[in-house]
Amino acid sequence: MDRLSSLLHHFNLHASTFHRGGFCGTSSHGEHEPHGYIHLLRAGRMSFREGDGRELRLDEPSLILVARPRLHQMTASEADGAELVCATLAFDGGIDNPLSRSLPGAIVKPLRELPSLSGCLDWLFAEAAGEDCGRELVLNRLFELMVIQLLRHLMNSRELASGMMAGLAEPRLARALNQLHEKPQHGWSVAELAALAGMSRASFAAHFHDVVGATPADYLVGWRVSLAQKRLREGRPMALIADEVGYESPSALARAFRRKVGASPSEWLRQVAQ
Repeated sequence: MDRLSSLLHHFNLHASTFHRGGFCGTSSHGEHEPHGYIHLLRAGRMSFREGDGRELRLDEPSLILVARPRLHQMTASEADGAELVCATLAFDGGIDNPLSRSLPGAIVKPLRELPSLSGCLDWLFAEAAGEDCGRELVLNRLFELMVIQLLRHLMNSRELASGMMAGLAEPRLARALNQLHEKPQHGWSVAELAALAGMSRASFAAHFHDVVGATPADYLVGWRVSLAQKRLREGRPMALIADEVGYESPSALARAFRRKVGASPSEWLRQVAQ
């Protein structure tokens, strides 16, 4: 698979449309909700405020992606004439998955800066304004397609300076990361990953850490634990999960899990179930 398909194969996204039409007043969304948000300002104006107090005035059609639970607020007066189409965004693997963690807390962009999304957005807005049967399902799929196109744009434009998505945007690192994502059960060495990237061992290790923000070994453990969390949510037994993600026994996986998460697999499952 390619670098993005491989990632979404493990941590796919799911949108659910909840608003389409005029917007007036204030809408707040909290950090304790089990999903993120996508807001599309189709027309008019509004203010967007993050939990840290940063406020942006949006005076043209814009996209707002809040990929994981984060306090944010939108405000518009009647005179602003704001029109919004909004959806929640959830990922396989839960809110703390590698894909959502690799994205900024909030991405706010004028639609004119996203020409590669224009066809999908035109279709989405037309569908939102219509009354055809199956409209909600079509909108949900269009939101998902739009987010995938946005992820592609972020990688192609190299707009993210660090983290997994920044690594996937760098062609040499992407070759190594893609294989690591597809074959987590393999005992990857730095030398093997460096060979995939076409770099020396030392240069690869330093470049990987500078861009991704972790050593290759630490990233591999984190990726394996993230996959284990996803499979635990699905109800798979530890023995099967350990084999799938590259550990010789459930106890070896449990030790790595505790080091990364700060809780045992069973303790973590109880926490996320609350």
